[in-house]
Amino acid sequence: MILRPVNSRFDTEQSTIRFMILAGDIGGTKTNLALYEWTTERTEPLRLESFHSRDYTSLEDILREFLNPPTPPAAMSDPESAGSEGSQTDRPSPEPLTLTAACFGIAGPVIDNHSHTTNLPWIIDGPTIAKQFAIPRVQLLNDLEATAYGVLWLRPDELDVLNPGSPPKKRQALALIAAGTGLGEAILFWDGKSYRPMPSEGGHADFAPNNDQEIDLLRYLRGQYLHVSYERVLSGPGLHAIYEYLRDTKKNEPTWLAEKIKAGNPAAEIAEAGLTGQAEIAKQALDLFASIYGAEAGNLALKALSLDGIYIGGGIAPKLIKKLHDGTFMKAFTHKGRYKRLMTGMPVKVVMNQHTALLGAASVAGALSQAPTA
Repeated sequence: MILRPVNSRFDTEQSTIRFMILAGDIGGTKTNLALYEWTTERTEPLRLESFHSRDYTSLEDILREFLNPPTPPAAMSDPESAGSEGSQTDRPSPEPLTLTAACFGIAGPVIDNHSHTTNLPWIIDGPTIAKQFAIPRVQLLNDLEATAYGVLWLRPDELDVLNPGSPPKKRQALALIAAGTGLGEAILFWDGKSYRPMPSEGGHADFAPNNDQEIDLLRYLRGQYLHVSYERVLSGPGLHAIYEYLRDTKKNEPTWLAEKIKAGNPAAEIAEAGLTGQAEIAKQALDLFASIYGAEAGNLALKALSLDGIYIGGGIAPKLIKKLHDGTFMKAFTHKGRYKRLMTGMPVKVVMNQHTALLGAASVAGALSQAPTA
């Protein structure tokens, strides 16, 4: 049998075989999986599903559910053609899949195509997945590395500009920072022909306070953690931690908000109360969060010398876009002493497409599927 290109289909006597790639974005809160018929251009997923990560004991459990959906229930046939009593006819079974490659962006360090996830008790191994699901090529990436690949495929309407900047004519580096369930960071360097994403675990670097209030916040968090990283502050749980610091030091928490936080998603409730101006403590929490976020984005931009710009990814930034536009973020971003002018010239853009990591993983899997066999 001769196989045609990745995006083609051909008929056999038994069924239609579909050759495609599998992409995944594996996060501490949710796991997104999608099937694509990807060649060399961006395409939309043929099927995309989201799973609550902590409801499963492993990625393999989710993959089995995603790749082997239950057969649709039998449907009643047309009574006129089936006789007076009618009969049940099975619907066609889902078309069998032939996956040529898969790529997964994972929230955690990836070493030798193997990862022990940071915010989940999972161990993910590329060769094991390849063997279990008969996928010729499986590549694991750090989730920010996958997002960095995805950023390169974004359209202008999928970005929100905080600072247009003035990038140099000659290509330089880009950087990416993303707060969500955790905090991720990545650098994209220019190799003379294209941008090459480079993963990091910079979100776990030491939190460095910039003023007396942030010093007090650090002291507060040190009472709970042996190591206070930026992720402890710049994440969904981090926003809640900032709020608790203000609550315990300022004693100004409204009872109604305390009840909503206890019953719902703490970060979401705090963000809503702060953005709508319903509670002063929530507004203060967002101020502190946005300022620290801008400062650490600036730190990353300096370390990468990302003159071509920095992208703000993750699930939190689009939800706080109004707050990010009020100047708090950019004031902290550019507050780098003698380097303020340099920072002002760097473009800063918020990634509004929440499936950017999935898009990046798909682009890598697409390239893998077309690479010559070793």
